[in-house]
Amino acid sequence: MEPINHTNKTQKIVVEKSIKFNPYDPKFQANPYPIYHNLRSVEPIHQSFPGMWVLTRYIDAKAVLRDPRFCVTKISKNIKDKSTYLEQQDFNTLAQALDKWLIFLNPPEHTRLRGLISKAFTATTINFLRPQIQKITDELINKVRYKESMDIMSDFACPLPCSVIAAILGIPIEHWFKLYQWSDTLSHILDPLRSLKDYEQMNTVALEFTDYFKSLISQRQKSPQQDLLSALITVKEQDKKLSEQEIISVCMLLFFAGEETTVNLISNGMLALLRHPQQMEQLKTQPILIQSAVEEMLRYDSPIQIITRIATENVDIDGITIPFGEKVLVILGAANRDPAQFPDPDHFDIRRANNSHLAFVDGIHYCLGAVLARIEAEIAINTLVQQFSDIKLSKDELEWCNKVGSRRLKALPITFKSTNIK
Repeated sequence: MEPINHTNKTQKIVVEKSIKFNPYDPKFQANPYPIYHNLRSVEPIHQSFPGMWVLTRYIDAKAVLRDPRFCVTKISKNIKDKSTYLEQQDFNTLAQALDKWLIFLNPPEHTRLRGLISKAFTATTINFLRPQIQKITDELINKVRYKESMDIMSDFACPLPCSVIAAILGIPIEHWFKLYQWSDTLSHILDPLRSLKDYEQMNTVALEFTDYFKSLISQRQKSPQQDLLSALITVKEQDKKLSEQEIISVCMLLFFAGEETTVNLISNGMLALLRHPQQMEQLKTQPILIQSAVEEMLRYDSPIQIITRIATENVDIDGITIPFGEKVLVILGAANRDPAQFPDPDHFDIRRANNSHLAFVDGIHYCLGAVLARIEAEIAINTLVQQFSDIKLSKDELEWCNKVGSRRLKALPITFKSTNIK
């Protein structure tokens, strides 16, 4: 294949100074965007240390995500390797579950599984869920309506996607909180600095999750319902169906994705509105703007900031060779603030046109749940804005979680006045 080449040889970017990219720096976690801009302008293809490359330009990020010469990492092997440090326990259950997550699979297995899952998880099916998502949203808001204060994270953004996934899978409502606790534990699976104790907890959750869904799958096989779990059990292509382990892995991934992506989208989106009150007022008076507003929220403060790819051969990107086997960090948060793609990228504009961001990745690993995440965010954010007035942050200094790949607040406390009591 041809090299990925974007710049004229006479326009080569000259490295002016050494840059140290450290995603664990508290300053970076509080506001990574100035660092992204510096990297992009000085060293857009940055080697942070041997075997690790950092890409911050939109055009490079999009090219790598679509290039079959870059594959996703097989995280299950890394999980199994951690078991060697334990005397009595292993992480095989957790590794087995992650082994079938679409985000960690390459073709041809990825192609087969995604094709089967897509048959049950269609955009038409998801759109039919709008009334159910609205009902869950209203129930969460009614719990805090008369308090006139809430933490958007713990009271709203965190429980909403988990409840929605549980509902569409057909899980009894009395079990929703248990699933919420499990998904919260699993949300740390991509954090590279987690302790062995943390992995033990995640493995325990994987065991409980597997046992629970084995029982539920058995029930649905005997008595199918109008829910996504039944659809996953019955879907097939050329006499090939999803195995029990594959179905369990899909369900686990849905809860993880909801916890890691949708939660951050709702909370980061509301923070952007709170810090741009004129934009919030526009949305309040013109709720039809919610779709373009959500797209801008995805671009402006992307829920997932960094994803990883591995070069399967030597690949030339704009005159720089990424050697076989080396890791590339595709910085989605930086790509989505690239001025070469987005005019005035640091400006939050809910009317922004041509907003072709990469928040849901691109290529064959484009997020399968993107439609659901968008609908949840549209309903959740519009309901908050329309039913509450005088929404304000309770404090100016906010804390961010110590996560490398995603951008997540610890809390988002607000005050408000209720304007539309249901």
